[in-house]
Amino acid sequence: MNETTIDLPYYQDQHNEIELFEHAYNNQLPLLIKGPTGCGKTRFIQHMAAKLGRKLYTIACHDDLTAADLVGRHLIGDGETYWHDGPLTKAVREGAICYLDEVVEARKDTTVVLHPLSDDRRILPIERTGEILKAPAEFMLVVSYNPGYQNLLKGMKPSTRQRFVAMRFDYPDLETETKIIQQETDISHGIATQLIELAHALRVLKDHDLEESASTRLLVYAATLIKSGFDPIAACRAAIIEPLSDDEETVAALMEVVKAKIAIA
Repeated sequence: MNETTIDLPYYQDQHNEIELFEHAYNNQLPLLIKGPTGCGKTRFIQHMAAKLGRKLYTIACHDDLTAADLVGRHLIGDGETYWHDGPLTKAVREGAICYLDEVVEARKDTTVVLHPLSDDRRILPIERTGEILKAPAEFMLVVSYNPGYQNLLKGMKPSTRQRFVAMRFDYPDLETETKIIQQETDISHGIATQLIELAHALRVLKDHDLEESASTRLLVYAATLIKSGFDPIAACRAAIIEPLSDDEETVAALMEVVKAKIAIA
């Protein structure tokens, strides 16, 4: 572990996730994190990478992500062809942490390249060059996804999921979420509590009137606007309600919840 002092990205632990991550890292086990949007998955990975003194490569997965985007490709420059490592290959070579965010968004033929890295072989075959990289002990593979978005076309295959140690994230309890919002924005305890009570009221509507819940990230955005002097009701609309729905009637109904929960200073 790097002994240099590193500023840790703030993270408020909820259960035993820090301990589990450290044990997985020390035993060269790949890790899968499941949880809703904006609940702190990415911040947790950033915190742990800094805590362990490892470089972090983060890959935002999407439909067009190819195996070459992960592993690398041949490029042409100065009249010659040369090999350029992708982020996954760089992480393996450097003994870094490689984090694939929303891994189920990537194509199935892309995530197959993770298989030899996520079992006891811990290797990365590079077909284009014929090279086989052996991951050093410091390398760690971490993936995440939101189970709420899973469907028959975008679920993680059991053969892939069972290669990982897994942990489940959720939105923090009231006390923990209050600490997070205050730490991130320096907002007053009273306003932080009002925002969290609003979020809890909105989260009850998940799977009924809303596709997604009000995340901790959105609460931080709202608190940031309020802290800078923006009107609290308008801040909640811009940072929480509008991102949750495009339907005007739904937005209007949710704004009634905001007005019932947020006191105008």
